[in-house]
Amino acid sequence: MHAPCRVAFLFISCVAAWCVAHGAGAGAGPIVVLGDSLSSGYGLSRDEESWVARLQQRLRGEGYGYEVVNASISGDTTSGGLARLPALLEAHSPSIVILELGGNDGLRGQPLTSLRGNLLQMIELVLASGATPVLAGMQIPPNYGPAYAGEFARTYPDLAAQFEIPLVGFLLEDVALNSDLMQPDGIHPNAGGNAVMLDNVWPVLADLL
Repeated sequence: MHAPCRVAFLFISCVAAWCVAHGAGAGAGPIVVLGDSLSSGYGLSRDEESWVARLQQRLRGEGYGYEVVNASISGDTTSGGLARLPALLEAHSPSIVILELGGNDGLRGQPLTSLRGNLLQMIELVLASGATPVLAGMQIPPNYGPAYAGEFARTYPDLAAQFEIPLVGFLLEDVALNSDLMQPDGIHPNAGGNAVMLDNVWPVLADLL
């Protein structure tokens, strides 16, 4: 191969490799976030301040072609998410589903067998659809005693290990006990807290992109 041809070939190869690397996700199914008020943007002055909206911004900024569908509803529980999930899977054919539910179950003191069973069924539905489930771990205050709170928190890593699926250890890591990152209600993160939440999710999600 003549030198000019070799240079042209290398240039084209590099451009093609760059396009593959930075066009990842183009044409793939969307990323669906099935969550509650922690993901719906509750209490934020602008929608783009939520961690889910920030996720879409970061994906585009880093050249990923994934679209994000925010299917989060304030006050939702695992039973509500389980009821909504089949229609979401059929409507969007996602490649990744982030399951961020359970906090309201725990705050209401619902049976942990129901929490585990609902999350288990959601994971199975996502896997059966061909998508990858990502489980967002949650913790709750010991309002119902340390035994309940401890078993609640263990539900998420136990299920992630059982199904060998990605786990965000605790969505509110470095946020929940920092009043500067929380809204006045002490339950929902403010804009700064949502930025930290995305940083908690991103390393787990990036491995799948």
